[in-house]
Amino acid sequence: MKEADQVKQLLREICAKLVGRGRRHWQWLVLALLVVLAVFLGYRGWVSAYASAVPRAGSEDAPLVVYIPPDSGFAAIKQTLIASNAIEDDIRFGLLARRLGVVGKLQAGEYRFPAGLTHRAIIEKLAKGEVYYRPLTIPEGYNIFQIADLLASDFGYDRDLFLLQVRDQKFIKSLGLDVPSLEGYLFPDTYFVTRGQLLSELVAMMVRRFNNVFTEISGQDNPGQSAPPANSRNEIVILASIVEKETALPEERPLIAAVFHNRLKNNMKLQADPTVIYGIADFNGNITREDLLTPSPYNTYTNSGLPAGPIANPGKESLLAVLHPANVAYLYFVAKNDGSHYFSTSLEEHNKAVIRFQKQRRSAAKESALGKKP
Repeated sequence: MKEADQVKQLLREICAKLVGRGRRHWQWLVLALLVVLAVFLGYRGWVSAYASAVPRAGSEDAPLVVYIPPDSGFAAIKQTLIASNAIEDDIRFGLLARRLGVVGKLQAGEYRFPAGLTHRAIIEKLAKGEVYYRPLTIPEGYNIFQIADLLASDFGYDRDLFLLQVRDQKFIKSLGLDVPSLEGYLFPDTYFVTRGQLLSELVAMMVRRFNNVFTEISGQDNPGQSAPPANSRNEIVILASIVEKETALPEERPLIAAVFHNRLKNNMKLQADPTVIYGIADFNGNITREDLLTPSPYNTYTNSGLPAGPIANPGKESLLAVLHPANVAYLYFVAKNDGSHYFSTSLEEHNKAVIRFQKQRRSAAKESALGKKP
């Protein structure tokens, strides 16, 4: 019952008792009414002063982040706010929430309270569920293990639980995919995540983003373009993941994609170092000749065709490069010393380029060791 209704009810009860008792009793009635009114106005003013008061000092650049655990009742929420120094212990917090009609409506989650918020603004924020969303950026080329590390270190998710989630076949099928894992389908982008958000929701968000982008770029939204066959989508993602790991230069991606397309057409092994690295547990950063000769489902030096699955999560440009490779006859490429690559059509030309750039690297390393400018 609201405060005004309570006052009206009290006045009705007083009037009912005093009706018919004479003039002297009406004098007492007036006095009683004045007392009740004074108490009511004083009470309202007391709570209203609390509602408009700012509970803590500070600046707008110093927000307070508070986490309300799931299934927290009103008393537990109040205690969490007190312990976090968002508010002080005051009975009026509950009285104000009752006046606003939100006692049972405060929601769990992580909240960001800028300095300067009033008690009323804090309660309304909790009642509306205006939780704090943190930006989560998945860089292009991150694999599931790197994403797992990122989620564990920056967002408090369980690393092993994430890896189980992205390999859960029932969950994967619920997303409309038929693949061994979601490697390659967790689209690199910036997402907004709130603490306590389910891993399944977060992973599904990334997959939906992949589906939207792939539908857009593969021509499925444009009747004038021919979409790739449905059974080739995983092959496109696998190849795009290799392109993503081979170069960081956007202008080179269609060329790299063309090389791999050409090698596949000519029944040549892809011989892509990043695929070998993906198949090595606890890779130390240095690929050896022994690594290139050690069989694994991802070793494209020992196996023909594509590796067993994607080796990373490719971005839009790498997917586009595979869908629209450059019209060139290149079959080989070697890393230069400036982050770019040299492309060749013949093995002879390629071997000469390898020797040339290896000499440049050795010369640069020697000059660096002597303290000279490379």
